[in-house]
Amino acid sequence: MKRRAFITFLGGAAAAWPLAARAEQAERVRRVAVILPYPENDPQSQARTAIFRAALKERGWVEGRNVQLDLRWDASNLERIQKHAVDLLREKPDVILANSTPVVAALVKEHHTVPIVFVSVSDPVGSGFVANFPRPGGNLTGFTNLDPSMGGKWVELLKEIAPVTKRAALILHPDISPSNTNLYVRSIRSAGASLAVETSISPVHDAAELEAAIKEFGSEPDGGLLIMLDTFVTRQRNLIMSLAARYRVPAVWPVPFFGQEGGLIAYGANSTLDPINIAGLAGLGSRPALPSPVSAKNS
Repeated sequence: MKRRAFITFLGGAAAAWPLAARAEQAERVRRVAVILPYPENDPQSQARTAIFRAALKERGWVEGRNVQLDLRWDASNLERIQKHAVDLLREKPDVILANSTPVVAALVKEHHTVPIVFVSVSDPVGSGFVANFPRPGGNLTGFTNLDPSMGGKWVELLKEIAPVTKRAALILHPDISPSNTNLYVRSIRSAGASLAVETSISPVHDAAELEAAIKEFGSEPDGGLLIMLDTFVTRQRNLIMSLAARYRVPAVWPVPFFGQEGGLIAYGANSTLDPINIAGLAGLGSRPALPSPVSAKNS
């Protein structure tokens, strides 16, 4: 299956700078603003920020010496995301690291000059953040580790692990990242039609709706769940795993760490690499180089 990511390692260019220029850069403390959609105590938040700090350090950027990180956590709903965006832009950072489609959308709405590096944005072109993959343009760059054809693979895996499956429900929050749905629906429906699996969308806005949706879907036989990737679902992953087990509904998850944390099966890009790639993109000096398409395969 083909995956497309556009990744540029500005850190590689930085390594080629003359030592004198690097020393001169150290005279100034660069400010990096970071908005993460998960709580500070979430294991994924801790893992990602630790890797990000380590990757920056490897490239010569050390907190307290030449770089300052301003982290904002728990950008879990549209109101909080917008507040974080306004607050951080007021501080005039040198570059902003934005995790997730809603966070990027809020930043774009508020400002158009501060360099923004994004990650975990499923459809940056479709969302209007960049013009195209080879030449993003504007003040945004970043990478995507998701591909529309992955939706079909999730259906195939669901049918493989539960051959009796005749129905599949897409669990997602419709307001947080609606582009996710549009991105995958075509390949999901195509795969469903070829495998005799009827697909439907189950929008959920809170934990109560989530439980009701899975309970209702699990009340009939031969059903399975396709868990879409958005910040709400990620925050509620333990609840979803518990409900899927309680109502005996097989579920396929979109990225590997869900499987590592107890999900039945997961297929997607290894998102633990995201912070390393971001560190390379966070130039903290000149604008990032234009991204180049590369192929990656993770399962």
